[in-house]
Amino acid sequence: MTPLYSQILNLLAALMLILAFAMLSQRRILSLIHLFTLQGLTVVCATALVAYITRQPELYYSAALTLVLKVFLIPWLLHRLIQRLRVQWDLETLINIPTLMLVGIVLVIIAFNLAAPIAQLAISIARGALGIALACVLLSFMMMITRAKAVPQVIGFLAMENALFFAATSATYGMPMMVELGIALDVLVGMLILGVFLFQIREQFDSLDIHHLEKLKED
Repeated sequence: MTPLYSQILNLLAALMLILAFAMLSQRRILSLIHLFTLQGLTVVCATALVAYITRQPELYYSAALTLVLKVFLIPWLLHRLIQRLRVQWDLETLINIPTLMLVGIVLVIIAFNLAAPIAQLAISIARGALGIALACVLLSFMMMITRAKAVPQVIGFLAMENALFFAATSATYGMPMMVELGIALDVLVGMLILGVFLFQIREQFDSLDIHHLEKLKED
């Protein structure tokens, strides 16, 4: 791979990490959806670049599938969902934003240290991106567990799936097409179940705070 392609791929990986930090610090749900869309577009560009470099046509199909799902369909569904639920802001986080940023930096350092031995054994074109992909997974997971509302938690889960897909593409030249189609179907079914689930919470409690689920458990 030429240095130019390597630099572009590393730039896309860095953009993934920046977007992960931006999502972690974001309070407005609508902006969170826009950041998720940009992250999906970054994954599409990285997948298409790897497809061009490695001459693997099936990766173009993966990029197209990701474009349809992560850039158009799922953000549209999330927009419709927050419009129907009439939620725009997620004001409550279990940890304040400055502390979240500091913890996020620590997670990035841990991720790079964990990925270093694996990157040494890898023969792929983007060994340096493994640490960033793992860092994005950890940051997305932290976003899930520090949000008090259900919708940002779901976006955190989808962002984690983006990071895993980016890692699979950069480190192993992608997953088999049938596996990707299965994952895409699971994500769509999960989104439909999520919509029904959130509407039920809203009807019962007139709120999307996940702490209300404890009342359902007691009942």
